Amino acid sequence: MRHADLPVLPDRFEAWFASRGWAPRAHQRAMVAAARAGEHALLIAPTGGGKTLGGFLPSLIELAEIAEAGGKQRPHRLHTLYVSPLKALSQDVARNLTTPVEEMGLDLRIETRTGDTPQSKRQRQRQSPPDILLTTPEQLALFCAQANGAAFFEHLRTIIIDEVHALASGKRGDLLSLGLATLSRYAPQARRVGLSATVKDEMGHARWLSPQSGEASSFARIIRGAAGADPEVSILETSERIPWAGHTGRHALPEVYELIKGAKTALIFVNTRAQAEFTFQMLWSINEDGLAIALHHGSLSAEQRRKVESAMAAGKLKAVVCTSTLDLGIDWGDVDLVIQMGAPKGSSRLLQRLGRANHRLDAPSRAILAPTNRFEHLECQAARDAVAEHRLDGEPLRAGALDALAQHVMGRACGEAFEVDALYYEVRCAAPYAELDREIFDRIIDFVATGGYALGGYDRFKRIVTGKDGLWRARNRDVAQRHRMNIGVIIESPMLDVRLVRGGKRKPASLPARGGGASGRLRPDYSLAALSRGLAPASVSKSGAAPADGRGHRTPLLRAGGPRLGQVEEWFADQLSPGDTFIFAGQMLRFEGVQETDCLVSRSSAEDPKVPSWQGGKFPLSTYLAERVREMVHTPGRWDALPAQVRDWLAMQQKKSRLPAPQRLLVETFPRAAKHYLVCYPFEGRLAHQTLGMLLTRRLERLGKRPLGFVANEYALSVWGLEDMGDVDMAALFSEDMMGDDLDAWLAESDLMKRTFRNCAVIAGLIERRYPGQEKSGRQVNFSADLIYDVLRQHEPDHILLKAAWADAATGLLDVRRLSDALARIGGRIDLERLAQVSPLAVPVMMEIGREAVHGDARDALLEEASGDLIAEAMA
Repeated sequence: MRHADLPVLPDRFEAWFASRGWAPRAHQRAMVAAARAGEHALLIAPTGGGKTLGGFLPSLIELAEIAEAGGKQRPHRLHTLYVSPLKALSQDVARNLTTPVEEMGLDLRIETRTGDTPQSKRQRQRQSPPDILLTTPEQLALFCAQANGAAFFEHLRTIIIDEVHALASGKRGDLLSLGLATLSRYAPQARRVGLSATVKDEMGHARWLSPQSGEASSFARIIRGAAGADPEVSILETSERIPWAGHTGRHALPEVYELIKGAKTALIFVNTRAQAEFTFQMLWSINEDGLAIALHHGSLSAEQRRKVESAMAAGKLKAVVCTSTLDLGIDWGDVDLVIQMGAPKGSSRLLQRLGRANHRLDAPSRAILAPTNRFEHLECQAARDAVAEHRLDGEPLRAGALDALAQHVMGRACGEAFEVDALYYEVRCAAPYAELDREIFDRIIDFVATGGYALGGYDRFKRIVTGKDGLWRARNRDVAQRHRMNIGVIIESPMLDVRLVRGGKRKPASLPARGGGASGRLRPDYSLAALSRGLAPASVSKSGAAPADGRGHRTPLLRAGGPRLGQVEEWFADQLSPGDTFIFAGQMLRFEGVQETDCLVSRSSAEDPKVPSWQGGKFPLSTYLAERVREMVHTPGRWDALPAQVRDWLAMQQKKSRLPAPQRLLVETFPRAAKHYLVCYPFEGRLAHQTLGMLLTRRLERLGKRPLGFVANEYALSVWGLEDMGDVDMAALFSEDMMGDDLDAWLAESDLMKRTFRNCAVIAGLIERRYPGQEKSGRQVNFSADLIYDVLRQHEPDHILLKAAWADAATGLLDVRRLSDALARIGGRIDLERLAQVSPLAVPVMMEIGREAVHGDARDALLEEASGDLIAEAMA
């Protein structure tokens, strides 16, 4: 559409833009035109370009007309549903949307609904819907599982999916697409809007956004915003020794602190919650200036996250250490610097994160990358180059997951009874399921109704039934309630609530500062510990002393009357004994014991704490960045931008062995300490390397090489054994046929496969984590899942849930598809180097061998301690 053909906005809206010194952008006017034409639209516009306002602008114009015509007594009807992947983003958008609504004097009701919304507010929203509701995919699935869903959405006119690229490629996107298909039945007049700044597959996402029908695919209209200023991305130059391995980045934190001091407001992004806790503590240990630094990640309590977000919006914070909970779309105008601790793992993720700085189209975003080890310097340089070239990456779109479909089928039965043919048509309107075979769909229905052939004799697996009217519905109210309590496809390890025992005194957290010593410095009230004050006390436990808590701890009578700080994973608490200390929520805590689902703690000032680690949330190295890293390692002419320490390391590798080539695989063998080692460098990520390690050790065992074990990191794999592996036919060892019988045999007995099945079983509703008034422990979930897995493998090996688990193995914990693609790319082109000693490039992965199960700073200290001999040997 030509600029001259774009619509003029109503006077009130044109005047509001003018009062701000703005003019509506072309893509915002185009969104209004698409709405007037009744078209679904995918808006792709850079950060700071008014993308969110462009998505809402047609709704605000329509609602202004409705409000003016209906007056104060107009009926309460939901007009626009906004769905985002993050709770914090929904809150932020609601805050920002309120400004133009109030300044234009629009009489509109805007509300949020997330997992943190009180039940009383949810009930009021059902009875009296707002004009605009901002929510998450899980809440939409919950709406679909309610009996009044059709009435609630009957008048819906617009559905806005923000950060659509972050949802569409995963199971949350599958569940959301099914929910959108249901909304199309409830409100066929509703049009869909998708928003994103970083879409690689534009046509694929335009298809995902649009309802599908018939043989020909349909696509949303794609509207593109004008490009903004190029971002400024640099890599931290440190004077310290760059670690060979480890991920804490401790060596760079003094320089990071100086960057924070020089910024107006900084966001320090990390890739894991454990790294967030550690980085926050270490910054406080050197915070001589008392800067207002806070912490934000998904395992903190909702109250603490909201307090940090409010303080940030009010301009009270100098910096926030955060994870992906804040990397999508959130607009804090004072942020002028993004610091990425560790490699970003993908160019699109880096673009999302750096977009939080200088959130304006005409101002360049500024980001500084702080690699935590030598390999990450290569990865950061590759990501920086990709951003400069405007190259995006991302997970490819795929067919919808069957376990997510099973959950949706159960949810529909809990809402309004369905006719099976009509539901099949509805499901196929969702793009990920547009090509779903009827036989597979019928097997899903049978699974939800009976559990399948092998489980059909157990009453507990009968969850839906048909009535005399031929419609399917939930078996009873209890089954429906249990389903609603278990909605969602995000599977984390079982969690315990971290709760302060009553009467615990607040003490300052401390960690040894760099160079020794400890800091007992009290933090100003801007810190997260201070922000957490004033939380409402939790109810006091009335249970008596437990004889034992099932973890080997004798738990005395404790009174958990203090605030809930957040959650840690159950396995982490299993490792603790009363009196142990650990860092959490920006505080030093003393472990007191476990009661039911509470991890009870008191505040402490002890030194040498543990750092909790969470199993989920670890980003894999993207395939696109892996390709760029391989090219960089192999091309000395591209090393000029790397630090001297990294250049010298690669040059020594070239001298002592050789450099990995992009379309080949470098394999090194060498003896060390009465063992023999094989190290290879696929650069395909830890998950794919772990699967490769399992398959290689099976093959080497058959060859009589007596392998003892293997270890993998993001870039390399090391296998060690009792026999020399240098005389093996490497082309045969790494041939693609290992993805056949070897893979099948290993998967059948693999604990990782069992874990994959366990996740599918939980998502599909075969195993429920939560019951009214209780929650299953991790051990109970594992026992139930493993038992069912063994039964199905033996008696119904073609069970639909086993099919779902095998599909998951391709891209999930096992990353089988990526490994298969890598082996096909290599195609037997192996460069074998039989060395007399370890090579420089092998040192990082070799340092992982035999390390203790220690987390945080202590783990990196052990790695450095163990590295001395290896480094001396490799660099001699």
